[in-house]
Amino acid sequence: MLTPEQSQEALTRLFRRQHIADLQALSAALETSSRMSVFRRLSALGYLSSYSHAGRYYTLCAIPQFDQDGLWQYQGVCFSLDGSLKATVERLVEKADAGHTHHELHVRLQVRVHNTLLDLVQSKRIGREPIRGHYLYVSANPARAESQLSLRRQQQEGLAKPMQEAPTSVVIEVLLDLIQSAKVRPEADRVAERLAARGLPVTVEQVEAIFSSYGLKKTTFSRSRHSRS
Repeated sequence: MLTPEQSQEALTRLFRRQHIADLQALSAALETSSRMSVFRRLSALGYLSSYSHAGRYYTLCAIPQFDQDGLWQYQGVCFSLDGSLKATVERLVEKADAGHTHHELHVRLQVRVHNTLLDLVQSKRIGREPIRGHYLYVSANPARAESQLSLRRQQQEGLAKPMQEAPTSVVIEVLLDLIQSAKVRPEADRVAERLAARGLPVTVEQVEAIFSSYGLKKTTFSRSRHSRS
C-alpha cells in the first residue's frame, strides 16, 4: 500500500489521464486490494460515484464540468453533483416549474428511473399527479405541486390547438422527415422549412406539437453536448 502522499500523487495522475476509474483501476494505482483503503484515500481528495453503471465508476469532485442541471457525462458514464440517482431525481423534479414526466427524466438522465420514482413517491419525497393518461411528478410541497401541475396543464392546452389544426397528412410528413433526418439535430423550424420546400406548408408550432404528442425529444435523435469528453 502506498503512503498517503504517494497515494495522492497516484490518484492525481490516474484521474488526470482518464478522468474516471473503477475499483479495479483504483486498486492497481494504489497497489492495494483493500476496498476500505481505496475509499479512505479517495475520501481524502473528495470524490463522486456515478449514478449510472450501478455506481461502479468514480471521479474526483474537482473534475466534472456540470451542466445547468448539475449533470456530467464522460464516455457514457453519468455523474451528478447530488451523488446518487435518487437525490438527483428529487432535485430535478423539485426545480422543474412544470414538474417532470417519467419519459422526460429517463431521456435527461439516460438511465432507468421507474423504481427510483416509485421509491421517492412512497417515501413522500416527491408527489405525482395523473394528467392525460400519464403521471406528472411534482414537488412534495402541496403549493409548489399545484403550481407545477397548473403550468403543465397550460402548456398542454397550448399544444392542443396546433395539433388540432395539423391534418393527418402533415403529421405523417413531419414524422417521415424526422426519421429521414435522424442523423442531424431535428429542430422544429428546420423540419418546417424542409417540408415547405417540398410544397407542404406547416407551421413551427404544428411541428413542435407533433413532437410533443408522439414523445419525440431532440436528445432522442442527437448526441447531447454534455456527453462529449
